[in-house]
Order: sequence, then C-alpha cells, then structure tokens
Amino acid sequence: MRIAFVGKGGSGKTTLSALFSRHLARSGAPVLAVDGDINQHLAEALGHGGDDLGAPPLGADVADIKDYLRGTNPRIASREAMIKTTPPGRGSRLLRLLGADELHARHVRRVGDVPLMVTGEFDESDLGVACYHSKLGGVELYLNHLVDGPGEYVVVDMTAGADAFASGLFTRFDVTFLVAEPTRKGVSVYRQYRDHAREFGIRIAVIGNKVTGEDDLLFLKEHVGDDLLTHLVQSPWVRAAEQGRAEGDLESLEPHNRHALTILREAVDSQPRDWSALHRHAVEFHLRNARSWANEATGLDLTAQVDPDFVPGPTSLG
Repeated sequence: MRIAFVGKGGSGKTTLSALFSRHLARSGAPVLAVDGDINQHLAEALGHGGDDLGAPPLGADVADIKDYLRGTNPRIASREAMIKTTPPGRGSRLLRLLGADELHARHVRRVGDVPLMVTGEFDESDLGVACYHSKLGGVELYLNHLVDGPGEYVVVDMTAGADAFASGLFTRFDVTFLVAEPTRKGVSVYRQYRDHAREFGIRIAVIGNKVTGEDDLLFLKEHVGDDLLTHLVQSPWVRAAEQGRAEGDLESLEPHNRHALTILREAVDSQPRDWSALHRHAVEFHLRNARSWANEATGLDLTAQVDPDFVPGPTSLG
C-alpha cells in the first residue's frame, strides 16, 4: 500500500510519517519510507544523526533511473524521451518493494529499523533554473513501476500545503493522510486538498495533531467532519526525541498516540488496491503533460508511450 502524509508546514507530517513508518517496521511489515519534502528532515525524524545518509538521492540520478526502468519497452526510445509521468508498458522493468535490484541497492539505506529513500534537497544550484518538482520525478517513476503486494507499505512524506498538487504524484497513493493542527490555518490546507482530490476520487483521512484538550478536538470535528480519522495529543516523548534525549522505542510513546498509529494502519489495511484506477490516473497525467509541454520539448509524440493493453499489477510481473 502507498501512503502519503501531507499538511501545512509545521503541522507535524514529517514526525507522523516517521512514527508510522517505525510503527509498521516494528510489527515486522516490509516498509519503505520516502522523503519527498522540499525540506529533507525525514531521516532526522527517524533517528539519523549525521548529514550523509550514505546513499545518493533519487533526484541526482533521474536519468539513470529512466534508463533502468524503461528496460526494453519499445515505446520509449531513450532516456531523453522518457518523462517523469511516462507509464510502464510491456518491456518496462517493474519493481518489487525492497527487491534485489540496482535501484533499491543504490538508493535505499536503513535508518534504525526503517529503510529510507530521499529525493534530495533543493539547493542553490537549482535557484532560478529548476522546479523542485523535477526532483520528485524519481519518486513518481518509482511508484509508477512498483508492484507492491498485500502487507507491504511505502510511506511518503510529501511537500507541504497544496503544493503537492503541482504534479500528478498525489494520485499515486492508496491513502492520503492529511495532518492538521486545530487552528484555522491547519484546516485551511485540508479544504484545499479536499477540493483538489475530490476530482480524482482520492481518499483523504485527517489526523488531528498537537491536540491539547476537548476544545481542540471539537474544533477539528466542526471543520473536518467525518474525514477526521483520529488525533494525537501533545507528546512529551516526541519532543524529547526531537531533542535527542528520548529513551526507549515506540513502547514509550504515550498510549493514546500509540493507539492512533494502530488506527492509521487499520485504515490503510482496509483500503483495497485498485490497480486499474492507479494506472488510469498515471496515464491521464502523462497525456496532460505530453500535450501541454513534453511533446514540444522532445519533438516526439509522447502520447504514443501509453501501452493500451497493459495494466501493472501482480499478473504483469510474469
């Protein structure tokens, strides 16, 4: 299952991404965390103490990733002809979660109990010449070519606010968790996301965060309604962890907050995978990109990259 964490900057979505990834890993489930935020802090939230993860970011290797994933697909003539929305077809290399392939071997490193990939930071060399969402191309290509099975999880910490809608990446998930503080600013991002996602049938579940009492909870219920799945209370354990002085693992997390993580997993596990819908959204955004800019940029008709008889899924692995 693919899970996105979104929300206003400072809402705690990176913290929740890390906590949920650790919760899944602690259960023994196969899980991969992906830092897709412009501010790369997921490794730190998972407990990484250094600057260097020891693995190159996806954003630095997009061209090589394209070469690897296109495989022998006859509809993709070269890496230059492949854009981040190019969907897989017959001949493409499909990935198993944390499989024994060169992409995972090169880009995944374990932080504590959690395997992690990062997109890479938006640095000074990008200013004025690049859009950060080009760095997210590696994540979008990865998810488009991933055939993940039941009980497997990819947890992506997304960019803050409605900026996550600047690419088709937001349609690559089975469940989107929107982290909202009990403030007017916190719920304003929910309204933006809800209205954008509704067009594509994207499921949003709201997680209230930093709740201090009944008034906070009533505020969230008033503004979010039935989309409120659960909430987390202010956490001294999380604050201590962020200050580098927390003791113990998630067993030391407050009981209410541990129970909230269980509710998140139950919500994910109850969501059926719809391979046809995932692929349909991928094709739709690819055709949009091809017609709006990519055909002109490449001098090719990239709409022809869509393989009409191909839908990724377990049967396509054979």
